[in-house]
Formats: sequence, structure tokens, C-alpha cells
Amino acid sequence: METIHISAKSRDVFGKKLTTIRSEGQLPAVVYGNKKDNISIAVDEKEFNKVFAAAGYSTIIELKIDDHGGENVLIHDIDTDPLTNEVSHADLLRINMSKVIRTEVPIHFIGEAPAVFQQEGSLFKNIEEVEVETLPANLPSHIEVDISGLDDFTKSIHVSSLKVGEGVEILTESDQLICKVEPPRSEEEIAALDEAIGDAIPEGAEDEDVAEGAESAEEGAEGSAGEAQSGETPQPEAGGSTKDQPQSK
Repeated sequence: METIHISAKSRDVFGKKLTTIRSEGQLPAVVYGNKKDNISIAVDEKEFNKVFAAAGYSTIIELKIDDHGGENVLIHDIDTDPLTNEVSHADLLRINMSKVIRTEVPIHFIGEAPAVFQQEGSLFKNIEEVEVETLPANLPSHIEVDISGLDDFTKSIHVSSLKVGEGVEILTESDQLICKVEPPRSEEEIAALDEAIGDAIPEGAEDEDVAEGAESAEEGAEGSAGEAQSGETPQPEAGGSTKDQPQSK
């Protein structure tokens, strides 16, 4: 597998000042582990997003800081902006290539399940990653699961069916269900589900909502009439806006 590289620069900017480097397209991150000092770094945001899309959390990356020699790291954790969902910070974990590690490896589902497209079933994915133990050099980026053998509703795939390379041990319980195809709901089941949802709604809740809506409309009409009589138009407060202003970080 081709080695993934990423470059970074050490940084001495912290706290609220990180807003500046983010505005310049730089992503703050920290490198730690392997009995070495933590290093605060900044990486190009677009480059990191590209690397993260390819590597995820389970592929070794060669990191170069300030044009020094490379270090092997894993993307261990990320923070995201709650409004934009963009990555705002990353934790990179140094890896000792001679020491066994434990980590989660994602499952990639391939093929098509005949019970889905021929019998209108629904693919149920019970788990989408498994825990493995291996030397970093043998760490798979993902494990493939072929679902083309799921041609009826009685068949399923378990962890015991997974194929991994030499030196990789799967720690997840072998009898753990990975996926199966569930049959479509009958009309009786759908009706029972609708009835259960209806029973869960408190009696009179819809009538109360209608009454509250009518009361609010009446109050609004009275308020508008009062403003028209006084000839005054409500003004926004100083510095106000029709939208909430984002707080500086």
C-alpha cells in the first residue's frame, strides 16, 4: 500500500489566537505519544481533509514537521465545528512500528444482496468496525465484507467470516453479527406500528396545539392593532440583528 504523507509546521499560537491561523487555511493539531514530548503543529486544512478521507483512523501516515525527518502517526481524534461540521482540531498519535497496537478497523460492504433487490428486503448492519491487534505495518485500512451471498432472509454474516492478512488478530467476538437482510414489513406490522405511534401521543395534545396557535394569532393581531393606533413602528435594539451573531472563539 502506498504511504500517505502530510507536512506540518510547529506553532506557538494557542487559545483565541487560533482563529487567525484557521482563517489562513491552517488546521491546529497536536502530536503526542511514544514517550516523546507533545508538539503543537499546524497543517494545511485542505491537505489534512484529503489525507483524512483516504486514511481515516486506521492507516499509518508519515508526518514531517518543519522539514525534519518523518514520524509514523495515526489520526487518533478530531474536533469539528458544530455549525459547519468542518474539522477544527486534530490529535495525531505517534506509532512505534515495532510494537503491537490495538485499534478499530472499518468494515467496507461490497457487492449487492439479492434478498434486497429481488425480495425487497432491507440490509441491517449491526456493526461497521471491528477491533484488531497487529503490528502497525500489517494494519489494514479496512476489511471487506461481500454481501452478495445474502440471497434470502435466513442468511447472515458474522465476524467469524472475516478474512484478514497474516499477523492480524480480530479481537471482536467471533459470533458477533455483522449484517443480514430483514424481510419487508407486512401490512399488519405497519398498521400495528402506526397504532403504537398514535398511542404514544398524549390525548388532547393536537387540540392543545391548535388552541395555542389560535391564541398566539389573536395576541399578534391585538399587538398589530395597538401599534397601528399609536403610529409607532418597533425598532431593533442597538447592535441587534434579525439573526443571532456568532460568538468569537
